[in-house]
This record gives sequence, structure tokens and C-alpha cells, in this order.
Amino acid sequence: MTAQARPSAESTASSLDAHVQNEVRNHIGHLTLNRPTGLNALTLDMVRSLQGHLDAWAVDPQIHAVVLRGAGEKGFCAGGDIRSLYESFKSNDTLHQDFFVEEYALDLCIHHYPKPILALMDGFTLGGGMGLAQGADLRVVTERSRLAMPETAIGYFPDVGGSYFLPRIPGELGIYLGVSGVQIQAADALYCGLADWYLDSSKLATLNEQLDTLAWSQYPLKNLQGLLAKLGVQQLANPPLAALRPAIDHFFALADLPSMIEQLRRVTVADSHAWALKTADLLQSRSPLAMAVTLAMLRRGRHLSLEDCFAMELHLDRQWFEHGDLIEGVRALLIDKDKQPKWNPATLQALDPGRVEQFFEGL
Repeated sequence: MTAQARPSAESTASSLDAHVQNEVRNHIGHLTLNRPTGLNALTLDMVRSLQGHLDAWAVDPQIHAVVLRGAGEKGFCAGGDIRSLYESFKSNDTLHQDFFVEEYALDLCIHHYPKPILALMDGFTLGGGMGLAQGADLRVVTERSRLAMPETAIGYFPDVGGSYFLPRIPGELGIYLGVSGVQIQAADALYCGLADWYLDSSKLATLNEQLDTLAWSQYPLKNLQGLLAKLGVQQLANPPLAALRPAIDHFFALADLPSMIEQLRRVTVADSHAWALKTADLLQSRSPLAMAVTLAMLRRGRHLSLEDCFAMELHLDRQWFEHGDLIEGVRALLIDKDKQPKWNPATLQALDPGRVEQFFEGL
């Protein structure tokens, strides 16, 4: 049975919804992140708006599924609005504390949502954008997709459930992605299990049209999967990470970061030496503290439940603004833009392993 498009019960404009558009068509709740000039980076108001719509639609028998997308062609969501969190901390406000509590609750809600969620990861999908998408039942990438957990570049660690979904990627690929913060494209996203379907961006309009006329059965997820199967594929040829997998599995299984960097420079595995040298240089530009905490967090997360992973990340968050490298990273890259962060400590060799372990005390 196909219903006609109808206005959403929640479509009344408010300041809370200014950057989240919502519409209901053919029993589907559509949510669009609408800050395209900021690559749809999340504010606390946006988190609250998304949560409100999802809560309402979860118990609405007229809603069979949810589609989550970003406005514009450049990004699904480039993460959290980190500048506002920096300013909150600097002004002794509480926004930077409240944001993570509510963002993680939203991400966890998506993981457990009772109706299928389709996330269109078209364009940049970074940090908080990954948090929104990774709990969705159907994760779609296009040729424009750029996925990453880039937090160590700003002196932070991969959160929003990253401690759960990264270490569950086969081998050491997730450890590599989390510690280095590198971006991957569609073929690697599918290879790593961070996406389910590839659609060329030229087919997104067709997808939208066919969602409006989709005939629903008692199995909405199967209905959506059938539609995607007509438009997309679940594998792409020659994902770059497949060729690098032997090297990544070797280097990123080593005991600690100094060992990884030393071997990346000195040991050749499977014709990957150029990549290894580039990776070593990249790691030496990242925050030593953030990388070390990330490595410890991801290895712990391998053995924790989803809920416990979010609890671990929140435990780290509550200490990080005061004792981590995030404030300096944001200053150097977003505020002063000198791109010369003064990490504390400046090198991995100067990092006391006990300082890393302190962040996990009391879990």
C-alpha cells in the first residue's frame, strides 16, 4: 500500500529545527541536516531536533522507515561543531559537557532504533557524521563520499561509538583508521564494512523518487533493501586498503606507537614501503597523547559492548578538555590557523604511559 505525501506533524518551524529539515512522505520520515556552508556540522540544537523527531516517529504507526541525509553535495556531516565547544570551554560554559552526553544518546538511539534507518553518506562523513551513520541499518556511499574519524589531527580521540565500530573492522584496519585519521572513499568503506551500498550520486534523485512510490509490506527493511539492490552495488573493485591489508595488519598490531613508527620506517611488508614512510610522517604530525589514548581505547573497545564503549568515551570526554590536547589542536587548526599545534608532550618518546592509563581509571 502506497500513501500520498502528507505534511509532517512536526513540521512547525522553530529555532530548534532551523538546521534540521523534516518531512514525511509515503510513510518515511526524512531528516536533512541543513548547514551546508558548514558541511552540516552538528550543533546541540541539531542533536536535540534529530532526537525529538526520531522519538516521535519511533512510536508513530504511520512511519515505516527514516532517511537521514545532508543538504548540499559536499557533505553528509563533517562532525560536531567543534569551534562552539572550544568557545564553551574557554568561557567556562557547560555546552561542551552537555553536547557529548546528548550526541552519544542520539547515536545510541540510532543503533537501537525500532524502524529501519537509511543514511546517505554523500560527501564528507567525518567524526560525528560517522556516529549518526554507523548505527543505521542501511549505509549508502557515493563517488563523492569521504569517510574518516580524523580526531587525532586535532588532539582528540575517535568517539561517537568509534571505540566500538572501528576495532570490529577486520584485522587492524580500524586501528589504522582511528590512530591515523585518514580518509577513505567508497570502495574502502564497503571493504571495511563501514557502508552497505554504493550508488552513483546521479541516482540519488531516482532513489528519492522511488522512495515516494515504494509499496510497503510488513518487512520495511526488505522493501528498502530491494530498492537499493535495483540502483546500487555492495562491492567495488580494487579497494586500496585490500592491497595494504598485510602491511596494516603487521604494523598496527605492534605493541605501541613508537614501535609502529620505527618499523614503518625500517621494515618493508608486501611492497608498501612508500605508503609506510608516508604513514610514519603522518603519525608524527598527530597528537602523541591523542594517538596513544586512541590506541588504548580501541583495543579495550574490541571486548566491550556498544553501551560500554559509549560510556568509556564519555568518561574520557569528561577529562579531555582539561587534560587532553583538543583545545590546542582547535586553536592551531581552526582559531589561529597557524597549523603549528604545540602538543603536550611534543613526542611519543616523552609520553609517560602512566598518563595514558590515568584517563581510563575509574571506568
